[in-house]
This record gives sequence, structure tokens and C-alpha cells, in this order.
Amino acid sequence: MVTPGNEMKWQVVEPTQGVFDWSGADNLLAFAKANDQLVRGHTFCWHNQLPTWLTTGVSNGTISNSQLRDLLRNHIFTEAGRFRGKIWQWDVCNEFLTDSNPSMVNPNDFWISHLGTGVIADAFRWAHEADPGALLFYNDYNIGGEDGSNAKSDAAFALVRGLLDQGVPIHGVGNQGHLDTQFGWSPQRLQADLERYASLGLKVALTEVDVRTFVNNATDQVPTNSLELFAQPYEFSEMLKAALAVPECISFTVWGFVDADSWVPGFFTGEGYATPYDVNLNPKPAYFSMQSDLRLAAFGAPHRVRTRTPHP
Repeated sequence: MVTPGNEMKWQVVEPTQGVFDWSGADNLLAFAKANDQLVRGHTFCWHNQLPTWLTTGVSNGTISNSQLRDLLRNHIFTEAGRFRGKIWQWDVCNEFLTDSNPSMVNPNDFWISHLGTGVIADAFRWAHEADPGALLFYNDYNIGGEDGSNAKSDAAFALVRGLLDQGVPIHGVGNQGHLDTQFGWSPQRLQADLERYASLGLKVALTEVDVRTFVNNATDQVPTNSLELFAQPYEFSEMLKAALAVPECISFTVWGFVDADSWVPGFFTGEGYATPYDVNLNPKPAYFSMQSDLRLAAFGAPHRVRTRTPHP
């Protein structure tokens, strides 16, 4: 399975209003088809990586809120329609919750501030109408207990339960899984949160997994503390084990597979080493840890034969 990091975001597919560039998305789909892979579509409705013509038009008043709603609807129908029947899962709405405690739908979010909270339900309904065969996900970070308090997970649970109560066609919850070894984290809480989303009848997924730490520089990305060489594979492995332990968890996606192309150094000063491969494309301990987990998950542990030691 593969996920487009940027190739299906609005900024990329429609950089100029009415002028579309599907080349990156088409290349990804062709690669997936050639390698017998499924595709997670990412993402329809997010406050970030929007085309400049859209955000500028909203800010200067040339695009009204009513027009903005129509533009979002048309964007979803255009993109979902183009790839209808070819996308396994879509991240329909991405990162709508605050990080505060208590967490809630962010009133300052671009979409919420202009179109109200109902835009979330609208986006799911439009996506389902455009591609009724795709699984539709709400996707966010820190909704697997990574914040320690579980406040954001509580908000996500309330959000998706409310959507289900309204009859909104939502099929799953994606927990991104961006971890940082400097912060505490509980794999048991992650599993429990995945299980409670699943208790609503939803599928769950780990959608953007990486584990960052402090490094010497953004080029070499060597951890500054040798203990991180053990912490990083541990957290990768425990996330994978949580996913494997929950039957409703249907996918596990690493966000970039090589440190040289990771988004982390560009967003977190002094941090990196976030993927299973180093900057030279060599597999790291995290790669082998997850490989062992998957081998056991697929085949189980070999049976052991007990033998009695004869008495002298």
C-alpha cells in the first residue's frame, strides 16, 4: 500500500484555478497498479497546502463563504471522481482538532471559521457520493494518547461518534503516529484508543508513522544520544504491535521511508532520524524490529517440543 505525501493535495493538483496537474497522482497510481498495491488518498479537506488563489481570494473577499463551499464541493467531486474505484481509503478531513485540554474542533481552522462545523459532515457526504466504494477516514495526530492526557483522543471519539449519529458516511479513523522520543508515550493507551474507535463500528489505521529524535545535523541525521538507537525502534515496534493487536486496524503507513526525504528536519529544528531507513538508504534497527514483528504476526512463533531430561 502507498500514500501520496503531497501529490493529491489541492495546492498540487490545482495550482491555478481551473488548471489541473494530475501528473504526480497519476504516476503514483500507475506505480501502485504495477506493483499490486492499494492506495490511500490524502487529503481532501485540510487547512494547509491550499492553493494560493483560494486562500488569497478568501482573505481579500473576492471568494465569499458561499463560493468557498461550492469550491470545496467541486474539488472533492473532481478529484474523487477522477480516481473513482482506484482509491482504497481517503483521508477526507485532516487535523480539525485543537491540541489543548480539553480538545475540540478548532474554531480558528480555515474551513471551520468560514463554513462552520457542518463542513466536516458535508465533506464526507460529498466524498461518498463521488466515490461510494472508497473507505472514508477522519485523520489526525495525537489521537492515540500521545498527548498523555488523552484529551485529543476524547475529542476525536466525540467527533466521529457525532458524525455517525447524524448518519454521515464515515468508515474509519486514522491516527497519524508522529512520535518524538523526548516525550513520554504509552503503547497500551494507543491500543486502547484504537479499540474504542473500533467499538463504534469503524475501521482504524496508523497513517503517518515516524519517530523523530535529536540529531547532529539535518544532512547526516545521527542521533546525539546513543540511547535513541534503542528508543526509536522500540516505538516503531510498539506502534506496529498495537496495530496488529486490533483486528479493525487495516493498515500501517510509514510517513516517508528514508531520512534524506523526511519532512521532520524541515519542521523540527535539530531533529530527524525519523524513518526506518537512514540518509544512505540503509535499513535501521527500526526496520528489523518491525520485520520481526510482522514475521511473528504472519506465521506465529514456531512450536517447541518439550523433552524430559533423563535421570542418571
